[in-house]
Amino acid sequence: MAKATRKRETLTPEINDRDHIQGSSAAAITLVEFGDFECPYSADAVDTIRVIQRSFGPRLRFVFRHFPLDKHAHAFGAAEAAEAAGAQGKFWEMYEWLFAHQGTLAPSQIQRSVASLGLDRERFHRDLSGHVYRSRVEADRHSGGESGVSGTPTFFINGVRYDGEGNLDDVMAALRHSDQ
Repeated sequence: MAKATRKRETLTPEINDRDHIQGSSAAAITLVEFGDFECPYSADAVDTIRVIQRSFGPRLRFVFRHFPLDKHAHAFGAAEAAEAAGAQGKFWEMYEWLFAHQGTLAPSQIQRSVASLGLDRERFHRDLSGHVYRSRVEADRHSGGESGVSGTPTFFINGVRYDGEGNLDDVMAALRHSDQ
């Protein structure tokens, strides 16, 4: 098993009220993921995150930030869709939907999510077509660039970039180490 290493890159900016957060701000460990809804490795990380959340329970706070890669044609639009759903209180539901339907992220196909997630169809369509959340997604991507992110998924544990192996055992070991 490869040993996890950490670079000196730190999370910029720190976690704030505009972030998408699961868990308490009092949690001992904060795990931040920069992800891309069209990236197969980010999709693989969803199950890993679920296992980690179950294992660490209230000791863990999970934060997701957007880092749509230019090579993924629908990633930026999917991130905007997540933000539009988030404005209606359904960010995490859309996060799950987008990763579950990763092969069908064209705008017309994302519109299918509206009914199943209970979103206001007109508002969602207006927000997407008007690119209301473009600057929000760009701010996350800029944050990733400032933090040394170049690919997805990229994780930060308590504000420090995690550069170990992406498998569950190595991430869990790094989180346990941070919890001491």
